[in-house]
Amino acid sequence: MATAAVTGQYRRGKTALFLIACCFAGAAPHWIDSSRSILPAISLVFLLGGYGLKTVCFRDRDKALISRNPIQMQSFDPDSLPTVDVLVAARDEEAVIERLVYRIASLRYPKHKLSTWIIDDGSKDRTAHILDKLNREFDNLHVIRRSRSAGGGKSGALNTALDKSQGDWLLILDADAQLQEDSLDRLLSFAREGGWSAVQLRKAVINSSQNQLTRFQSMEMAMDAVIQQGRLVGGGVVELRGNGQLLNRKALDNCGGFNEGTVTDDLDLSFRLLIAGEFVGILWDPPVQEEAVLTISALWKQRQRWAEGGLQRFFDYWSCLISSDLTFTQRRDLMCFFLLQYALPLVSFADVVTSFLTSTMPAYWPLSIAAFGISGLAYWRGCLTLSEGPSLPAPKPFRLLLAIIYLSHWFVVIPWVAFRMALFPKKLVWAKTIHEGN
Repeated sequence: MATAAVTGQYRRGKTALFLIACCFAGAAPHWIDSSRSILPAISLVFLLGGYGLKTVCFRDRDKALISRNPIQMQSFDPDSLPTVDVLVAARDEEAVIERLVYRIASLRYPKHKLSTWIIDDGSKDRTAHILDKLNREFDNLHVIRRSRSAGGGKSGALNTALDKSQGDWLLILDADAQLQEDSLDRLLSFAREGGWSAVQLRKAVINSSQNQLTRFQSMEMAMDAVIQQGRLVGGGVVELRGNGQLLNRKALDNCGGFNEGTVTDDLDLSFRLLIAGEFVGILWDPPVQEEAVLTISALWKQRQRWAEGGLQRFFDYWSCLISSDLTFTQRRDLMCFFLLQYALPLVSFADVVTSFLTSTMPAYWPLSIAAFGISGLAYWRGCLTLSEGPSLPAPKPFRLLLAIIYLSHWFVVIPWVAFRMALFPKKLVWAKTIHEGN
């Protein structure tokens, strides 16, 4: 079933309805008898807390879905291997673009089967000059120039390369990505053995030790991979994360390419693949290495984009997500994930505001405690898992406590983004993350 990209009709209205529903749910317990005001939260603890606990604890119940002993590609006739195009959308990436090209060139894969396509999206720094130099050095490097005002954001840049490339598989990387030499053959082996139409590599933070904020982001990426694995094992939904995603070209074409009407092409594509009946997997090792942002202001900017894109895809495809085309387990997984990730922060915000105005106790604290507790468990499991790539921070008790407190930024980001989406029209811009190259 082909799934066309949605350009986002009525997003403001849908966001407004979502806001009203969450605010009502957060305020309603304060209007009933105090002895019963906590009952909605307790009920949700059993529903959502049980889902979260099962997801985290059962993530390795079926190891065959998570990792396999990869077939060594070198044992095959090189001519029998699929062709692969590496696609990179780059804007002002002078600090990292040369390192990326050399990393791709060092991949153990037949060179006549591997091509690199870098879209210079109107860079104003030395990116274009560096790419010109590299283009003369590497025969299978293709550089595409786009005007900075071409439109479509990162999706528009990727679609430009998609129209020109011919590979059977596409590997999407950010400009700061770093891979191991055997990453591609192991990734393709996993995808072909498992029958996946797309596979997401675990994201590992390469500058984890730089400061406390990067350390928490490293733990957060491990936590996210644990939850993704648990959702997959439980029959739920795996989501792409942009950097380090392998895509089958036929599956991508069936979904209409990258959506130029969204701020997060990866999250949008995850849902279109799901609706089209394509299977998405996740691979813990090898990871794709990337930089974490260094400051609170950069984190705030990045997380606003993630939150907006996350809400957009639910509002854009909601009718397909609740249809019988998906399994009951998939629909339940999506509902629980949506309530925990997006509804809970807004409900909690309304709960606290109403509590202050009415001089009553907050009603949803049991659910918030359960959500943070499950996140702490996912942190712990992820950081203790044997991992290739950069070392994960040791999950010491005080560090876990601080990391859980760090997660509370979502309880500010989600309400702010939801209010903004409901009140103001969206102008699509490429709000890229700045890469330092350290």
